[in-house]
Order: sequence, then C-alpha cells, then structure tokens
Amino acid sequence: MKTPASLMEPARALPLYGDYDVVVVGGGPAGLAASVSAARHGANVLLVERYGFLGGMGTAGGVTNFAGLYGRKSGEMVQLVHGVVDDLLARLDALGGLNAPQDGMNGRIRVRSYDVSAYKCAADQCLLAAGVKILFHAHASNVIMAGQQISALVLETKSGRCAVQARHFIDCSGDADVAKFAGVPYELGDGHGSGLFPSLMFRIGGVDPEPALSAIGPFQAINEWMAKVQQQQPGRYRFPREGAILRPQKDPREWRANVTQIRNAQGKAMDATDASQLSAGELEGRRQMADFFQFLKNEIPGFANAHIVDIAPQVGIRESRRIIGHYQLSGQDILESAVFEDSIGLNTWPMEVHAEGRIEWGFPHNLERGVGRTYNDLPWRMLLPLKVDNLLVAGRCASMTHEGQSAARVSGACFVMGQAAGTAAALTRPGQAFEQINVRQLQACLTRDGAILG
Repeated sequence: MKTPASLMEPARALPLYGDYDVVVVGGGPAGLAASVSAARHGANVLLVERYGFLGGMGTAGGVTNFAGLYGRKSGEMVQLVHGVVDDLLARLDALGGLNAPQDGMNGRIRVRSYDVSAYKCAADQCLLAAGVKILFHAHASNVIMAGQQISALVLETKSGRCAVQARHFIDCSGDADVAKFAGVPYELGDGHGSGLFPSLMFRIGGVDPEPALSAIGPFQAINEWMAKVQQQQPGRYRFPREGAILRPQKDPREWRANVTQIRNAQGKAMDATDASQLSAGELEGRRQMADFFQFLKNEIPGFANAHIVDIAPQVGIRESRRIIGHYQLSGQDILESAVFEDSIGLNTWPMEVHAEGRIEWGFPHNLERGVGRTYNDLPWRMLLPLKVDNLLVAGRCASMTHEGQSAARVSGACFVMGQAAGTAAALTRPGQAFEQINVRQLQACLTRDGAILG
C-alpha cells in the first residue's frame, strides 16, 4: 500500500492557555527587551520560548558576547545602546558573568563577552522583576486570524496543543514564524538559494592562558596560524572558512570558538527553516568542530591539554526569513550612517556578511574616513509588517534586506528593536493598528527609558 503524501488531521477544540495584553514569541535579546518594556509600562505580558532558558542565539547558539552595543562617537568608543540592556548587564555583572569590553578589527568594533549560565539567570531575573509571565518549552505552530488581526496564537507545548489570546503580538522568533503563519510577505536568505552561513559554536576549557594569549593575542591572529600550518603541512587540515574567531572568556583558561561554517548538500548556506537541512547541519557542525579542535591541540601553544567544555545546544543561525515591512533597512543605510525621522534607536555594527568560506566586512564610510556619524538609525517602520494590524516583528527577522540584516541582526540592534516593540505594544489602544501609533509619543517614551535615538 502506497504511503499518502499528506494526512488530514482531525479538527479538535484547543484549550485556551490564557488571555493577555501582549504575547511575545522568542526569548532572545529582542524578545527579552520587548517583554520587559511592555510589562514595565503596565501590560499583562506572556513570553513564549521554545527552550527552557532565555537568551536566544546568545545562549542556545553559544554566541557568548554582545555585539553592537558600542560605537564610535566624537572619536571615542562608547556604549550607544541603552535601556533594558543596562538592567541585564548590571545583573550579569552582579553574578560575576560579565567580561570587560574587548576591541577588535583595529579598534573599529567592541564586544562584551559573558558567561552563558550567568546570562540565563540574569535574563530570568529581568523578566520576573518586570512581572512577565514565561512559558518555556513551547513554540508557535499557527495563528487564528480575524480579518487583518491575529485573534489567537496556536502553541505546541509538552502539555499538548493550546491557544493563547492577546490584543497585540510581537514576533521575536528569529525565523519570523508568527509572521509567516499570519500571511505576512517575507524573503528567505539572500533570495538566491543561500544566505548568511550559520556556525556551530563551542567553548574550550583547560587552556594554559599565558602561552595561548601570547600566541593568539590580536583579534585575527588565529587565521595567521591557520595559514602558516596549511603552508607547512598541506592537506593535513581542512578549515571550513577564513575569518575564524578564537577569543578568551572572562576566565582566560576558557576560550570560545567561532570557526565553523555549515553548508547544505548544494553547497549553499543551510536553510534553518528546513527541518532536514537543520538536522544535517547539526551533524556537520559537530564534525567540523572536532576537526578544528584537533588542530588547536596539535598546533596552537597553550591548547595541548585543553578539552571541550560545551557545544552550543543548536547551530547558530544568522539569517532565515526576513519580513517585508513598511521599510526595509538596507546595506546602503549601514554604509551611509542613515538618519530616520522615526528612529527608535541605533545600530552600531558594520555589515558582517558570512559568505562562502569567508567573512566580508562593510564599515560605514564615515568610520573609514575618520569623520562624521559612524552608526545608523533604526526606523520604526522596519518593525511594521504588511497585512497584519496587531503584529510587530523585532530582531533578526525584522524588515531588512540581506545586506542590512548582516549588520542589524546582532544583539545590540535586537535590544533596540525589542524595546521599541514592547513599548509600542503597551502604548497602543485596544483595536488600534500599530501603523496608527503616535511615533513622537513612542520616541519620547523610549528616551525617558534611557534609549539613545540618534
């Protein structure tokens, strides 16, 4: 008997999990900031997260540093993203899990690394202190529409399928899952069957700090070692990409490795919305990780007795779906340090295109010239999807082009977008479309809450 290509699922009544002012899907930087902001402004908020912890790619993807918080202003590198993130950083620091800022690329970028376990705890504290309700181990599986509004979100949980109602929804899923279910138009990857290549992150312990730091002090020094070894021992090691990143954590005996690059069977960037490709990518990521770890033990001073401390719970995704909203942030906006009247905050990170076998950086023209503004505004309109009135989309799946997203996908910009989305959801009246919000009122509220709008 031939197996049918599809099966019909019997109709069933869905239990109602709850009714809220705001439901946020995804607990990464965007979802965290959105939930806390909405709750602080009086909304009854539910955050839905597929894992049993918060942090998004910063924990589940093993990123272990905040990028895009700092930018160059008046010649000085300073923190330009403020608001909810300040509370998170303070809590991380109190737990002993926050490193001092680290500069790279000849002083053109600055990141802040952290301990993953401390991040999980600090994020819990932020949400609970704000009064956010959290539903872990749940993910969006569909929506129920009423005209141009989402009336309910369908969730899959360990207790079974259920529905949750809300006045407003914020999609911070990273993959624009809610927006897709609601019929919002979107683009996938670069539009040519590929996109920003993903990586599996891992951490290495038992490193002898003194020789390791001496050998790999500068930001890009590991790549010089890779090139030297390939020249001296041709064919012994296969490296998946140039532009590897190997940096110490707060404890210099532990290092983070961002060195892998995952392709699909066609040699393109793995599609994170394809279950089969995602599954194969996890296997390939661990294979690459094991190969690179042997290179470190054999060739790099300080790593001979090292061991793998942690492999990220999932492949680190840089790009999948991006919605088409009322404005798409572009690569040109990044390079020209764009200013927008409806600014909700700043993006300070350059274009970082993870292309096949390499990373291509695109810095703002003013930064390269050493004069003028070296960061760009993020416009309110990039959070506004087409066709759905009570949905906002924040984070790496917001309305951006492939090139624009390569910059504004990082945590700093996601905190900005999330805080604006959550604040807007709390300010919006019942039945009012997000498109009708008073942007000046939103900007004034964000400024009062510590955000810098440009």
